Amino acid sequence: MDLNTITYLVVGATFALYIGIAVWARAGTTGEFYVAGKGVHPVANGMATAADWMSAASFISMAGLIAFNGYGASVFLMGWTGGYVLLALLLAPYLRKFGKFTVPEFIGERFYSQTARLVAVICLILASVTYVIGQMKGIGVAFSRFLETSYEMGLFIGMGIVFIYAVMGGMKGITYTQIAQYVVLIFAYTIPAVFISMNLTGNPIPQLGLIGTMAPGEPGAGMDMMAKLDQVVTDLGFGKYSEQVMGSKLNMFVYTLSLMIGTAGLPHVIIRFFTVPKVKDARSSAGWALIFIAILYTTAPAVGSMARLNLMNTIQTGPVGETTANIEYAKVPEWFKKWEATGLLQYEDKNGDGRIQYYNDKNADMAAKAEGFGWKGNEMVKVDNDIMVLANPEIAGLPNWVIAIVVAGGLAAALSTAAGLLLAIASAVSHDVIKGMINPNISEKAELLASRFSMIGAIALAGYFGLHPPGFAAGTVAIAFGLAAASIFPVLMMGIFNKKVNRAGAIWGMISGIGITMLYVFQHKGIFFIPGTAFLGDMEPDWFFGISPNAFGAVGAVVNFAVAILVSKVTAEPPEHIQHLVEDIRVPKGAGTATGH
Repeated sequence: MDLNTITYLVVGATFALYIGIAVWARAGTTGEFYVAGKGVHPVANGMATAADWMSAASFISMAGLIAFNGYGASVFLMGWTGGYVLLALLLAPYLRKFGKFTVPEFIGERFYSQTARLVAVICLILASVTYVIGQMKGIGVAFSRFLETSYEMGLFIGMGIVFIYAVMGGMKGITYTQIAQYVVLIFAYTIPAVFISMNLTGNPIPQLGLIGTMAPGEPGAGMDMMAKLDQVVTDLGFGKYSEQVMGSKLNMFVYTLSLMIGTAGLPHVIIRFFTVPKVKDARSSAGWALIFIAILYTTAPAVGSMARLNLMNTIQTGPVGETTANIEYAKVPEWFKKWEATGLLQYEDKNGDGRIQYYNDKNADMAAKAEGFGWKGNEMVKVDNDIMVLANPEIAGLPNWVIAIVVAGGLAAALSTAAGLLLAIASAVSHDVIKGMINPNISEKAELLASRFSMIGAIALAGYFGLHPPGFAAGTVAIAFGLAAASIFPVLMMGIFNKKVNRAGAIWGMISGIGITMLYVFQHKGIFFIPGTAFLGDMEPDWFFGISPNAFGAVGAVVNFAVAILVSKVTAEPPEHIQHLVEDIRVPKGAGTATGH
């Protein structure tokens, strides 16, 4: 059976599963629409949270970033998983104890201000819309290549599927759909990794294959896999794979911090912990989510490094400088030309020899050496990070059914996160704006209808930005984490742990944090440090202490904290009942009763 037929069957079966779950789990109340009736088991919620979290960025992009950035891409592994530790320890249990539906609702009540609630809604929408653009791209990329449709058609199909199960089921439908999507995406990610690790190293466990040796019959047999990869990339003038960094060490640190606190501040992730029955279940859910996430995140370094090695071996098959080392374009594998058709892989024969020269022409020594070979520059003018996971099974020559599963997994990852983000946006509009500010006496039936219309509007907005992404967000979803880090995380932390921060402090803190972050992003629009597309080590001269726009959210968070605390000190303290509320959220019931304190 050909690849297209198998792919249609596998993807069609998963879509039928998602729609079937949506029909079964149709939300009948606002509680079910917003928080799945607060009845989700911690293990199930951990699995749904993992699917919600492991977006197209995790499934499709992260291994591509690792493939081209090596050690430097560890910021994504450390930042995204570390953020869950912060979420589990510092936010999830307390927010669940507060017992509301949305993040802006907590902020509005804790800071006794509808203005604070409205600012939180705006920050939530900015971060969520920026993030959802990346999911739309993931859906379009997967469809355009494997189902041989246009990017636009793939996007519309994905929007249609999300429309059915998100509008119908709300959080209840999304939760159980995400459980199914987790199973699909984790099998899709690990099965090819096992095959490729076996081929290259003889070890079926990718995590061990990464630190193992090359298998007999492979180039460099007996060498450490990482040493072989280092040799291949340095021969072509690229930085040593195991020692690359993203900009300066300060940038790597701030980037990691921004992703970490951005993770803990993303509303679509936080609201998942409102769906469990008890406070202790929120912490338990975070623990289970970490376990489920770790399966993919510990596999990603192996997938990325092995994909880079396979790609290099496809194009460069011998020592640099020998004409036989460069594959003839006429003899490239079928996968190469199919990815060229998508525009995500581009080759240009600069010297007319009919062969592919792939090397780092920004490296002066390598460029001089290549000139002696008659090479006119790097002829692989575009290798998009996002193709590496999807192309990896084809590059490795795996069976068609494995490739089809990878496509289904990529779509599952993009759809699951898109649904969570869209629900966060819709809930903010219907619950926080319509019910919380415009019409507090709205009936539950009318609010549920408003929620569904808000979801439809959010899907339409996401589709529009997927087709016409704004320049500031087109580079990477890391910007979304920066916006959440600069605006939402600090106000939640201060709302829980500092009873002296008042409404003026919260409002001006959020405005200052997200304002300075967006100003920095817009100032550097179009010159992002996008990993994999620029020579590692390059940085723009006007970057603040060498900090890239993608990493600037951590600086925005510091500004947020500072402004909020300073403004609170020079304005009236929060009312006494609000200070007691903060203590009640943080201190367990019955604390001190045994001692009388």
